[in-house]
Amino acid sequence: MTSLSPTDFSSAVTAITSAFGDPTRREIYLFAHASDDGVTASEVAEQFELHANVARHHLDKLAAGGYLEVATERPAGGAGRPSKRYRTLSDEVTLDLPVRHDEVLLELLGRALGELGPARATALAEEVGEDYGRSMAANAGLAQTRSFRAALHAVADALSAHGFAAHAEKDGGDLRIVTEHCPFGEAAVEHPVICAVDRGMVRGMLGSFYGETSVDLTSSRPSGDDHCVTAVDD
Repeated sequence: MTSLSPTDFSSAVTAITSAFGDPTRREIYLFAHASDDGVTASEVAEQFELHANVARHHLDKLAAGGYLEVATERPAGGAGRPSKRYRTLSDEVTLDLPVRHDEVLLELLGRALGELGPARATALAEEVGEDYGRSMAANAGLAQTRSFRAALHAVADALSAHGFAAHAEKDGGDLRIVTEHCPFGEAAVEHPVICAVDRGMVRGMLGSFYGETSVDLTSSRPSGDDHCVTAVDD
């Protein structure tokens, strides 16, 4: 593993934490990295003028993504409640983004799918996405849950870690996943069939985390929308 210069390190951190769609989280990661002893949620809350629960949320997201490790420590003297201390795993940063943003390969993929015709291309793209979604779920190491809401949030977190900047939200009486960034970029706009991969990924992960679920992409950037919305029905 090669050490990074301060500039390269900052660039790497930006690339990694941008997957979470929140610039504050990037600054929190840098703050934790600069501390030899790690940081607590209360220290982060004070540094960035956040509520302690919000600070803890950011730290737990970074820990879930494998960027921070967590240790529970008791106060000096053993009195009081134990606190969580978050530390970076290494002084070095490497990029390991499972979704590659190679424009040439994405263009090739889009054209190849286009040659198959809309119906077959969509089915194939969704099938590939579903297989990949199951793999993502397996790598997350989470047990199947009976809570549909918990499963949906786990899917959103996994998508965010792969560059989709996704979050789960309630829309009336329904739950949905909103994706504010697509790692496939303009290739998905030019070849909308690629969106079927996203839909398949959601179905594959939900199938692993919760059970078979109906999934439908109700809005997307290729359709002119500002973001993509995947409606799910348990």
